[in-house]
Amino acid sequence: MALPAALSDEALARESEIAQAHIRRRHWYIIGLRLAVLVLALGLWELAATKKWIDPFFYAQPSTIWAQIVDWVQNGTSQGSLWRQVEVTLEETVIGFLIGSVAGVLCGIVLGRNKLLSDVFSLYIQIANSIPRVVLGSVFVIALGLGMASKVALAVVMVFFVVFNNAFQGVREADKYMIANAQILGASPRQLTTAVVIPSAMSWILASLHVSFGFALVGAVVGEFLGAKEGIGLLIATAQGAFNAAGVFAAMIVLAVVALGADFLLTRLEKRLLKWRPASF
Repeated sequence: MALPAALSDEALARESEIAQAHIRRRHWYIIGLRLAVLVLALGLWELAATKKWIDPFFYAQPSTIWAQIVDWVQNGTSQGSLWRQVEVTLEETVIGFLIGSVAGVLCGIVLGRNKLLSDVFSLYIQIANSIPRVVLGSVFVIALGLGMASKVALAVVMVFFVVFNNAFQGVREADKYMIANAQILGASPRQLTTAVVIPSAMSWILASLHVSFGFALVGAVVGEFLGAKEGIGLLIATAQGAFNAAGVFAAMIVLAVVALGADFLLTRLEKRLLKWRPASF
């Protein structure tokens, strides 16, 4: 029996092509709107500063911010090459992010799978999590000095609790029926954890990585702001001390570019690890 024309392979292929074309058009439409909003905002900012509706001494203006970035790229900063400042901050961020993520995932899985340990340590974790972690930066600078160690320590603390909470919750939210079926089939606790619980919690864990990298970057920059020999945080502190508003905004833009690049890489990693999930429309 022949299929109706609407259900034929050719019709399905055409419908698929139309849907893909619509998705592509919408993608470029969204990009165009984003660029339009950016251009409009920058144009209004430049106009307001030029017309003295806002004081450019305090709020700068896009043209002077761009000139500051170009000057840093061509001539370097007062601390040295701009790329060296980015490299230092990025190195501190990545090291803190990796240590905090690994520790958070391991602790979240262990406590999520062990009710006794969870009951014992939950109070202490709650107390530690309630402390404003940024204020620990001063303690780390005093204890570990102005080098990289104090910035990495603050970044680790900033990342750990974000990843830990998600990993812990992801383990607790694992499908109980799937766990029971695996136990009936004779899976050991280790096999349950590696083959059922961790894959089930992977969405939670990867979702936390997007947020936690930003926290690691904040930890590194705040640590540099409190005391450092080089880095983007020190660049911001120096510009602030010189009342250079354009320099502060320029450093913020450099940080934003670094954060967006890292988020792009994490998104690609998430898609690769979760390629089994149905595509969202």
